[in-house]
Amino acid sequence: MEISESNIKAIIAKLPHLKQEIQKVIVGQDQVLEEMIIALMAGGHCLLEGVPGLAKTLMVKTLSQAMHLSFRRIQFTPDLMPTDIIGTEILEEDHSTGKRFFKFNKGPIFANIILADEINRTPPKTQAALLEAMQEFEVTYGGQTYPLDRPFFILATQNPIEQAGTYPLPEAQLDRFLLFVKIGYPNEQEEFGILNSTTGSKKAAIEPVLTGEEILQIQSLVRDVSISHDLIEYVSKLIRATRPDTTSVDYVKEWVRWGAGPRAGQALILTAKARALLKGRYAVIMDDLHIMAYPVLRHRILVNFKAEAENVNSDQVTSELIRTVERPKVQV
Repeated sequence: MEISESNIKAIIAKLPHLKQEIQKVIVGQDQVLEEMIIALMAGGHCLLEGVPGLAKTLMVKTLSQAMHLSFRRIQFTPDLMPTDIIGTEILEEDHSTGKRFFKFNKGPIFANIILADEINRTPPKTQAALLEAMQEFEVTYGGQTYPLDRPFFILATQNPIEQAGTYPLPEAQLDRFLLFVKIGYPNEQEEFGILNSTTGSKKAAIEPVLTGEEILQIQSLVRDVSISHDLIEYVSKLIRATRPDTTSVDYVKEWVRWGAGPRAGQALILTAKARALLKGRYAVIMDDLHIMAYPVLRHRILVNFKAEAENVNSDQVTSELIRTVERPKVQV
């Protein structure tokens, strides 16, 4: 996709405005919003986790309103079926000939932005209905393949504290999410702002900033951002160090059950490139890799039972890897 230099600058200049529009409604959560935008720029999907009442759903809806894109919300429940997501065939009749035929009735998955609300409340069979859509950007029904509209972006939410009636996402499904974003409680000033802005009658008007075509151009630009050979080699070392069978890091051998696969390295490089572009740079630096390593590896490093008993989580493993894995001699 050829883009002129003036168009490149104009599109990149819109990225800060996208965040500003969302912040008309969402108070605080700067890092969360940034990671969501980075996932969109990199062409991947995002899993959001946080306790109830932290505006996860509102955040996703506001993001969709800030862009000229179609949006559908799917409420995941225990009785949701794959056809409720993908769609189903219905029997229709041609009134001119009297012949009957099956017509595919598209489900809510056929939109640009999908909010998969409380995704872990539905059984694995229904969760698996998203796998092909997330990876191949298409769905298959009745032996026929239907392409999805691009850009295509799934934002899934889950609550960490509700155990009854939930079905943990399998590793294969988790790995399809480019980033796993954790949403924490707001600080005192942010909480005051939330209470002040949401209990009155005035509502903020969201102005769309980006079109679907511009988002596709941004996703193309992200891949053109430069990264040095040394930094790619560093990413490879970092990802390989997460695997207890081959790592030389004792911390990993002690606490990790399964490490990250090659897709994690691809995700880390792509999101680091997206972050660099978001910050107005055309080259990846070490900080980009270190900051994006947490949401990239959070769901791809599986800690063992001993770690769970000692409250050691994947973020702590990532911190130790960043501290111990050898960096390039020439820092970028």
